[in-house]
Amino acid sequence: MKKTLLSVAIASVLAAPALSAFAEDAPPPSPLTFNVGVVSDYLFRGVSQTHGDAAIQGGIDYAFSNGFYVGTWASSISWVKDWLGKGSMEWDLYGGYKGTINPDWSYDVGVISYIYPNHGDYISGGLANPNTTELRGAVTWKWLTARYSYAVSPYFIGWYGGTAFDQKTRGSDYVELNAAYDLGDGWGVSGHVGHQNVEKSVPVGALKSASYSDWNIGVTKDVGFGVVGLTYSATNVDSGSCNSTGGSTTNPYCWGTNGSGSNQTIPTSGFKNVARDTFYLSFLKTF
Repeated sequence: MKKTLLSVAIASVLAAPALSAFAEDAPPPSPLTFNVGVVSDYLFRGVSQTHGDAAIQGGIDYAFSNGFYVGTWASSISWVKDWLGKGSMEWDLYGGYKGTINPDWSYDVGVISYIYPNHGDYISGGLANPNTTELRGAVTWKWLTARYSYAVSPYFIGWYGGTAFDQKTRGSDYVELNAAYDLGDGWGVSGHVGHQNVEKSVPVGALKSASYSDWNIGVTKDVGFGVVGLTYSATNVDSGSCNSTGGSTTNPYCWGTNGSGSNQTIPTSGFKNVARDTFYLSFLKTF
C-alpha cells in the first residue's frame, strides 16, 4: 500500500527540473533507487494501518531503460496483529510499464501485491486472508494523475461479503485522482480524492457497507536531507457509535486491538475509528 509517502515522493520528482541546467555534466540517473521514511500515522486510502500510531517504511525500485520497472516496499503495521494476534508487517511487490505519449502525457500499467507475512488463519466472523493482488493503470497529465486499481484476489484486504467467507470480495476496485504541484524553492502541494468499492459489501442490520470515499490535501518541503510533509486526510465513513470498549454496531472501520487467531476471537477492546479525519506528518529520503 505504498500510498502515504506518495505526495512527498512526487514532490521530490517535481523538484528535479531545477537540476536540468547541469544535465550535460551530470552522470545519468541510476536505474536503482532506495527510499526510507517515517510517518506519524500510516494511512492507506484514508484508513489507518497502525491504529493511529507511527510507522517505519522503506523500499527499492529498479527502472529498466525500456520503460519496465519492478520494486518492493515495506512498512510496519498493526491492524493484522490487532485482529489475528500476529503479523506486524506489510510487504509490497510490484512491477509494470511506464510510457510517454508526449511531453505532457504519460501512462503506467502494472500489478501490485500486498503481502502480510505471518498473518495467521481465518477468524470466523472477523477477517479473511488479507493478502491481495491488484491490477492497476494510470494516466498522467503534467501534475495530475488518474488511477484505477482492480483486486483479483479472493478477499480484498481481508474483507468478505455478507456474513460468510464464501462471499468473496474479488473485483473490489479503487478509482482516484491525484495532484502534485511544484511551487518552487523546494515547496510542493498535493491533493487526492478516491472511492473504494468493496465488492459484495452490503449493509448487514445496522452495520454499513465497507465501501467509502476519501480525500486529502498536503504540503511538502525539501529540506536538503529529505522531504517533510504535512497531510490532512478525511473519509465519508460514519463514525457511528465507535467507542473504546464496545466497538460499533454501524461503522465497519471501528477496529479493536486484542484479537487472537489462536482461539478464533475478534477484538473486544481498544476500538477506534481508523477511517477518521486526521492530520499526519511524513519524512522521506530517496537515494
